[in-house]
Amino acid sequence: MKSILVLVDSVVYIYIWILIINAVLSWLIAFNVLNTSNRLVYSLLDISYKMTDPLLRPIRNFLPNLGSIDISPVVLILLLMFVRNLIFEFFAPAMF
Repeated sequence: MKSILVLVDSVVYIYIWILIINAVLSWLIAFNVLNTSNRLVYSLLDISYKMTDPLLRPIRNFLPNLGSIDISPVVLILLLMFVRNLIFEFFAPAMF
């Protein structure tokens, strides 16, 4: 059971970093630092969008429109950290 908890923790940790990378890439594209006509940049952006959009879309639909500011990655990171802590709070003490 401990191995499953460590695996879940690692997956959540990696997904949080993917969300951060996705946000940074979108900022760099918005400020014209990166060009989406570059094939590598487009591929990285496409992969990060495909990995993060299924979880970000419902949060974006729920949150009010704040103009050009998108706080959905922050909300999702906080939710993932909460779920991760909740899992360890309930299952980790029983194992030790």
